[in-house]
Amino acid sequence: MRNLSAGLAPALALLLCTAPAHAQKRGGILHVIHRDSPASLSIHEESTISTDAPGMAIFNNLVIYRQDARQHSLDTIVPELATAWTWNADKTAISFTLRRGVTWHDGKPFGAQDVKCTWDMLTGRSAAKLRLNPREAWYGNLESVTVEGDDRATFHLKRPQPAFLALLASGLSPVYPCHVSPAQMRAHPIGTGPFKFVAFKPNESITLARNERYWKPDRPWLDGIEWTIIPNRSTQMLAFIAGKFDMTFPYEVTVAGMKDVESQAPRAVCAMSPTNVSINLLLNRDAPPFDNAELRHAFALALDRRAFTHILSEDQAKIGGAMLPPPEGIWGMPPEMLETIPGYGRDIAQNREAARAIMRKLGYSADKRLPLKVSTRNIALYRDPAVILIDQLKEIYVDGELETVETAVWPARVARKQYAVGLNLTGAGVDDPDPQFYENYVCGSIRNYSGYCNPGLDKLIDQQSMEADPAKRRQLVWQIDKTLQEDVARPIIMHLIGATCWWPQVRGITPMVNSIYNGWRLEDAWLDK
Repeated sequence: MRNLSAGLAPALALLLCTAPAHAQKRGGILHVIHRDSPASLSIHEESTISTDAPGMAIFNNLVIYRQDARQHSLDTIVPELATAWTWNADKTAISFTLRRGVTWHDGKPFGAQDVKCTWDMLTGRSAAKLRLNPREAWYGNLESVTVEGDDRATFHLKRPQPAFLALLASGLSPVYPCHVSPAQMRAHPIGTGPFKFVAFKPNESITLARNERYWKPDRPWLDGIEWTIIPNRSTQMLAFIAGKFDMTFPYEVTVAGMKDVESQAPRAVCAMSPTNVSINLLLNRDAPPFDNAELRHAFALALDRRAFTHILSEDQAKIGGAMLPPPEGIWGMPPEMLETIPGYGRDIAQNREAARAIMRKLGYSADKRLPLKVSTRNIALYRDPAVILIDQLKEIYVDGELETVETAVWPARVARKQYAVGLNLTGAGVDDPDPQFYENYVCGSIRNYSGYCNPGLDKLIDQQSMEADPAKRRQLVWQIDKTLQEDVARPIIMHLIGATCWWPQVRGITPMVNSIYNGWRLEDAWLDK
């Protein structure tokens, strides 16, 4: 099944994703391909779907996006470990009533202190310290968490933030147990979720088993999930087409790969959609030569974004700014605004001539070229666009050499700015401006990998975060996004699309269209065989 012209999968795919409740069957192991070996399964310490996709099934959140909703938003948030929530009058405190009778996988009871411990750790207020804290910037507005007894927790904010609930609903926001250390969570994660951690064999497999004491008595349907690590994309597709696996790794199937599935395994179901993952260019502005704003501008002008989309997605991927373009993205700039930004215009020859003029001014030419390494993560989704980037940079007197970095090392490497030029992928944990801007662009954020800092824009980011009117907020968001692109903060090359494929016996799977991170609780998945 194909739909390459639209972001959403066809109606038939949606029908196959779901089934009447009376038809659901218990039992079986879901066999899924995994694309690489993550550093750990501790979601709060990692920043990749390689951890989130298998790890999300181990945990629960206070609230969660509905797992059968294709496009998540504030309107699709439902209770999970919380049964209800209320805001105070000025939107500076949100209180959660917590579910009773929930136990951690090791048998200890869940309570309000676990909520407090988790966010004290995320905000650096606890004795327990995370090795990495990639979403620390999400919670810069969180003053404290207080508890009342075992079943009530209140988040106190420094200022109003209407979208704060959206952060808590992400698959990247599980509740952790107080009694388990971060080091233990990396090696043997303990959650309250539908599946229990069994084993992680690096470069081989991740194994989960049904939580027999799950607080939802009729879930999960599966007995377990087995993720088999196969880094090579061609090998992945051959194994899936041969029927050795029930499902591909989420969003990993390319347009070309989907055609192979269609021709060689026509019974398979594939959902192609936007991912809210951008391919972007990192220029280390803290060190020469990219401490020169003119050189950064030349690199941005050299990009032929439409060539990237043609080669990587047969023109199906979208070009945009920091926020995912509409209609799948709720906050993306309209196309007419996007094309007013330098480098986004369609006259590539004119853009590159302007870039070469800048390079000549800086002393470079056809006879005096700039040699440098282009660093990227060592998986196909990163390597392929990095090769295209190196080829395009030749047009402006730059000779790039590809440097690949393993997954377990890549996040720390770019956070320490150990690169000159990086080809990066940035996935939005939530389709909302707050996590996107605070995580990737405000001054001092650990995931502001390029070191961009604009104090005036930070104030505007705070202003949009406090704005309760969606229409007014959208205008502010567009203004911020446009400024980020004009400032060459982190040039966005394109927004990826990708497909997830499964065999018809797999039911209860709904890949989301505006974030790859939020749809993998898998308690509703079942095997019709």
